Amino acid sequence: MRILLAMVLAFISTAPLADSTGERRPTGRTPTATETISDLYTFSRFQQGLLESTDLKGNAEVKNLAALRAEEAARRDKALKQIQETIGTEPRVAKTTSASASLVEPESSDGPTFVRSFYAAQIPEYESVIDLLERYLKAPDNAVLATFAREQLPLLRSQVKDAERTMADK
Repeated sequence: MRILLAMVLAFISTAPLADSTGERRPTGRTPTATETISDLYTFSRFQQGLLESTDLKGNAEVKNLAALRAEEAARRDKALKQIQETIGTEPRVAKTTSASASLVEPESSDGPTFVRSFYAAQIPEYESVIDLLERYLKAPDNAVLATFAREQLPLLRSQVKDAERTMADK
């Protein structure tokens, strides 16, 4: 039995970890404009999924914040679509788990637990997209997307700090 457990643990520890797009990318590598746009679309889908996850269990504060983030995601997607058309590329948007999958299931959580998990689920997603934009800006391959990324970074940093503060208060 111990041998079987050791083999399973060895397999898990050597398995390559995937990023949010479903592919393994070398860390520290500067993403291309297409990869950046694809990952930003994935982040937008995550934010839109937050709204769906609050339908069953969220309080008014959480529902309002989720609606605001979904609106921001829609505006970001509209701007990205224009940039995408300018670049002439078709980004690949991989299927990801919905935001509700990263939250405590509504049936098994009470209100405060769901609210904490709602904020906690956002933090790693924000950190990931902030890291993506920072890496892209080290060597951008498209001036329009670089300008867009520079505009988005302060907003995203502010939002993750808000989520961290709120999480600490809950």
